[in-house]
Amino acid sequence: MRFVQIIDFETERLDEMEQVFEEAGRRLAGRTGGPTHRILLKDRDNPRRYLALIEFESHDEAMRNSDDPETSRMAEQLGALCIGDRVYTNCDLLDASELT
Repeated sequence: MRFVQIIDFETERLDEMEQVFEEAGRRLAGRTGGPTHRILLKDRDNPRRYLALIEFESHDEAMRNSDDPETSRMAEQLGALCIGDRVYTNCDLLDASELT
């Protein structure tokens, strides 16, 4: 079953966060088992608040990714760019459909 982790965070440094994601993407290119999709949402009522939805093939894949030292390093860099604590919500993906 596919798995999605939702990360709720606030920042005023989104451009710097995007650079961290790009650098990590280059370092991890060709590696299997990482995230399959990323969706970034911006709260219209709070311009500093974002929700990142990170999809994996399974919960097990997400946990392996989480244990990777490269992932820990990236999370530390991203955390330093956040205001306050991040909130993580772990979800099993039951359905995903295009509605066009």
